[in-house]
Amino acid sequence: MPSVVSKFIEKGEEAFTRNQPLLSSAVIGAALATYAYKVAYPLVESYLCKPNKETTSLNNNLVKNGFNNGKVEHRNGVKPSNGVVQSHGDPKTKSAMSKRNRLMNSIPNFNLAFILQFIKLVRIMIPSLFCTETALLGGHTMFLFLRTFLSIYVANLEGAIVKFIVRKDSNNFIKQLMKWFAVAVPATFINSMIRYLESRIALSFRTRLVEHSYKLYFKNQSYYRVTVLDGRLDNCAQRLTDDIETVASTVSHLYGQITKPCFDILLMAIALANLVKSRNSNLLIGPVIISGVVVVSALVLRLVSPRFGHLVAQEAEKKGYLRHVHGRIVSNAEEIAFYNGHKVEQSHLRSAYRILTHHLEHMFAVKLWFVMLEQFLMKYVWSGTGMIVVSLPVFLPQVIKNVRPKKRKLLALPVPDAAELVEEVVNVETVDDSVSERTQYFTTAKNLLLTGSNAVERLMSSYKDIVELAGHTARVANMFTVLEEASQGVYHKTVVAKKEKSEGFEVEFNGDQPIAKGKLNAATNNEIVLKDVPIVTPNCDVVCPALSFHLRPGQHLLITGPNGCGKSSLFRILSGLWPVYGGELTSPRNSMFYIPQRPYMVIGNLRDQIIYPDTYADMINKQITEDDLRKIMQLVYLEHIVERDTFHEVKDWTDILSGGEKQRMAVARLFYHKPKYALLDECTSAVSIDVESHMYQTAIDMGITLLTITHRPTLWKFHTHILQFDGQGYWEFSKLNCSNRLDLKKEKEELLKKINSEERTARLKEINQQLGEDDLDV
Repeated sequence: MPSVVSKFIEKGEEAFTRNQPLLSSAVIGAALATYAYKVAYPLVESYLCKPNKETTSLNNNLVKNGFNNGKVEHRNGVKPSNGVVQSHGDPKTKSAMSKRNRLMNSIPNFNLAFILQFIKLVRIMIPSLFCTETALLGGHTMFLFLRTFLSIYVANLEGAIVKFIVRKDSNNFIKQLMKWFAVAVPATFINSMIRYLESRIALSFRTRLVEHSYKLYFKNQSYYRVTVLDGRLDNCAQRLTDDIETVASTVSHLYGQITKPCFDILLMAIALANLVKSRNSNLLIGPVIISGVVVVSALVLRLVSPRFGHLVAQEAEKKGYLRHVHGRIVSNAEEIAFYNGHKVEQSHLRSAYRILTHHLEHMFAVKLWFVMLEQFLMKYVWSGTGMIVVSLPVFLPQVIKNVRPKKRKLLALPVPDAAELVEEVVNVETVDDSVSERTQYFTTAKNLLLTGSNAVERLMSSYKDIVELAGHTARVANMFTVLEEASQGVYHKTVVAKKEKSEGFEVEFNGDQPIAKGKLNAATNNEIVLKDVPIVTPNCDVVCPALSFHLRPGQHLLITGPNGCGKSSLFRILSGLWPVYGGELTSPRNSMFYIPQRPYMVIGNLRDQIIYPDTYADMINKQITEDDLRKIMQLVYLEHIVERDTFHEVKDWTDILSGGEKQRMAVARLFYHKPKYALLDECTSAVSIDVESHMYQTAIDMGITLLTITHRPTLWKFHTHILQFDGQGYWEFSKLNCSNRLDLKKEKEELLKKINSEERTARLKEINQQLGEDDLDV
């Protein structure tokens, strides 16, 4: 069996050797045919189809947005489906615009905007001349320079080794080989330091960008404003993590990718000039040939280069959307499970992933042909040019003129004399010296040219990296701009329905964005005063055109009304989360504590849940001990959790605590901070009535003024005033008559037990209007 296999292999080798030229020609022909098809097919298709110019110009925006699947038959002055009227304009203007677009597209994403954005990021990454980043860059530059000198030394050393091999000089060969191994130690150290410093620079740049972004993200509650009030940042979490990391690592890599090739090209050119000069050859022919080939290659690659920056930005956007869909499923897992909506969510996930894969396939196809052309020019064309340049000093006449040995006469006497023997030895040594010298020159020149060509290749390849960096730079710089504007109260969000006037209140717009013209004042006596303050949602829906009331400490306010009337929106305006679009708001600063229906449990131990948003150091500065915290937990009937878990146990409190326990934990925070005002939004809906009443009375005893949204009649007795919305934009602020409201509540319960009639329906509507409740029970 082995003999059969060996014979089969031998026959296969013979067949392959015999047909190797034919196979090579077939492979090369197939590759050329495929590339020609790739290049020519779009041209042939456009020539055969010849689409209408008007339709093409009309649908330009649609094609860019990916809505080019259907046929569009609109003409001049016709309004297309997207609601935008397209006009064709002057032909000269269209021609100028097309030339301008071609010019802009020839430099994909490498424009003035990118340069300004990049300079802005560089100032953040390198804040001053004397900083850690400058020292790291200086050290990195020094090692890159040393690496270039070592490359030249190694090239000369390798040429000397080959020279002594050709001469068969073992002693000098061993000496040069020992130098080779001696150079290996510093060379490996320098290479390792270059990689180490590049990683350190990337980490340092990332740290600077992250610190700056976190500072902006948490300034004036920008993390909330960019999510709710501003619509420019999609997937801000991805920009804060992946995009910043990509920018930092790419900039660090590009610094070495550009700096070292510049050193290599400069020093290699000097070394090659000295080498060619030593061979008495022309110094201009070689550089002119190399420069011409490099310039032509650069122009060709520039013309056919795809818009890598735009493609990378789209890739990041689609990855962010896929992560956003995953995050929605994690955040709403319980609701999805209750609805059994896994099919819909799975379809969304598959759709998001399919969009990403289609884009990546397009990117891979674009890169395939570009990289093929790039490798052809840089690897084969440049290598052939280098061989030509290296051969010039060998083949030029002025180099060969000194290498002309005397010819021996073959018909001389059988026994030559001593003079002829000496002449023959000299001629042989001359020939050997010339061969070894040429070999040394060729080896050294080849290594220098290879290093120089690699340097030029890295420089030209770095342009592609720069264009890809432009996409991530635009996303990060845009994030910084939006965060800065959001912290200053400048928002840009698409308004669903622009309502400039509603119920006597006029919203002033700057373009499509509303202007917040309300006045904010700091109260000196801890009072809350609203004068004609409208309640306007971020989508510019006017819920209440003008709200006015005056609330003093100790006047506990009950807020009622149907769903969507502006109760929770009022709390957002009082807390400063939403802008004031009109009127005048006077409120005490840092004197309000908001408790929602679903409290937030922070990462940490049980003590952190009570003192949030304070830290342990803040608690010590307030001179509050764990015994005080234990008393607070007793007030909300949660002392059993302290006995079970202690204050220092770190757990996932969102899953461990029940709904009622989380609400009581939020009230414990209220007792810990003891603010002037407490904004309570259905914060005790999962707590029993007796515990709820005890906690409300305790808050009043602590001197906390309550502003409560609730549907429980048992809490009416803890309030002195009532703000009642009717859901139509009207409101009423008055003193609370608890007994009268309780009587109306009892009457409503009795009417609900009776048979439906016109009198019953009319009376229920009247009672609901007086109580500020929905008419769902009518």
